[in-house]
Amino acid sequence: MSVFYCSLALFVILSPCSGLYFHIGETERKCFIEEIPGETTVLVNYKVEVHDPRSGGFMPSSPGIGMHVEVKDPDSKVILSRVYSFEGRISFTSHIPGEHVLCLYSNSTKWIGGTQLRVHLDIQVGEHAIDYANVAQKEKLTELQLRVRQVLDQVEQITKEQNYQRYREERFRSTSESTNQRVFWWSLTQLCILIGMGVWQMKHLKSFFEAKKLV
Repeated sequence: MSVFYCSLALFVILSPCSGLYFHIGETERKCFIEEIPGETTVLVNYKVEVHDPRSGGFMPSSPGIGMHVEVKDPDSKVILSRVYSFEGRISFTSHIPGEHVLCLYSNSTKWIGGTQLRVHLDIQVGEHAIDYANVAQKEKLTELQLRVRQVLDQVEQITKEQNYQRYREERFRSTSESTNQRVFWWSLTQLCILIGMGVWQMKHLKSFFEAKKLV
């Protein structure tokens, strides 16, 4: 079995959504990193297209070709892993802040002639993942009530992002302090070793001179 190739795309934390497309081959694996605050809803929309050798373009995929989607949290714990069809919508909620890894690969390794796929991917985070038209219809909200709901969700998301930034700063400060302590103790150890070697050399030279009756 061929070795999986993993390409990592790091998205900016404050960007509300990310739309892109990429090409994927047989037994190939594509992974993306998304920095997500805690308790935040993420919505992933994707669509698979198959390469058409006759036209040189891409056409809608057949129902037999789907995608296996796997999501891991910052602790490398799998929070989502299942096979979806050639087009779908995936939703999950982050329970801890940090870098979440989203991986996609084909559910089949028997494509005719090693067909290449094009995968359209759209990632929406926070309030951008909420379908407010559906919310307004279900809860029978007026336009003003819906707007207030959107503003409240935006404020909540901003608060989560600020908390995540503080979390990142604390983690960075902790790492910096730990590194500084290690550098300090390593420098102190080197100094002690040098002093010890100097003392030993002086004693050795003194013994040598005394043996030669030079002093």
